[in-house]
Amino acid sequence: MKRNRLIDRIATVYFWFAGIVILIILALFLIRILGNGLPHLSWSFITGKPSETRAGGGVGPMLFNSFYILFLSFLISLPIGIGAGIYLAVYAGKNKFTELVRISVEALSSVPSIVFGLFGALLFVKMFGFKISIISGAATLSLLNLPVLVRITEEAIRTVPASYWEASLALGSSRWQAIRKVLLPTALPGLITGITLTAGRALGETAVLIYTAGTAVSSIHLPDFDLKAMGETLAVYLWYSGSTSLAPDAKEIAEGTAALLILIVLIFNLLIAIPGRIIQKRLSGGK
Repeated sequence: MKRNRLIDRIATVYFWFAGIVILIILALFLIRILGNGLPHLSWSFITGKPSETRAGGGVGPMLFNSFYILFLSFLISLPIGIGAGIYLAVYAGKNKFTELVRISVEALSSVPSIVFGLFGALLFVKMFGFKISIISGAATLSLLNLPVLVRITEEAIRTVPASYWEASLALGSSRWQAIRKVLLPTALPGLITGITLTAGRALGETAVLIYTAGTAVSSIHLPDFDLKAMGETLAVYLWYSGSTSLAPDAKEIAEGTAALLILIVLIFNLLIAIPGRIIQKRLSGGK
């Protein structure tokens, strides 16, 4: 009995210590990045046009492209990813084919993003003739998101108690009705969380977009919805500013871009996470 209590206390101390260490690392990370970058943020910087030859350039086109490419990639990957996840969780039987699909999805989830970038460059830029453009970047980014969305959807649906599904079918619902009115609403909080994490990862992606969307903006007039235009994003511009930019204030631009990117991801997560929690409370009866 005493031994079990001792083990329990050691485990409690260990988990508290691990959690505190993670929080400290996160705090130091945010303090460093935001502390250096926030002084450089201004309305003219956020909405302005970039400049290679003079100081004071902005990141307006890159900010627009970040959300534009994210929206287009989700327009492609969400229907396919959620549909495949529903198939694996509800329709697919236990056989070698479905096991192969699951193994393939998990393998694709661990593939480095630069491999997806090279594949997208070969497929969309060269083979399909889209060239280095927004549509090439969005299509390649959707391929990167697909395996994660499939796994998220399948796991979220599997967390729904089997009694919900059985009760719905017992009341005369078809499979599609049970999925649409029971499984998806109940699994929605988990889906929202997964989609939010996927979006945050996509907003900070660089390797995929360097080879497909490019490292420049062909038009600096906002908004530019041309799918064939080059689409440098904030993350790619951060890499460019910190490595090869010729701007006199390249360091300050990189620091401001890094701070802006972190703020966007944090705000984006909060805007989606808070409604997700509200939906979850309503579905659980306010408990």
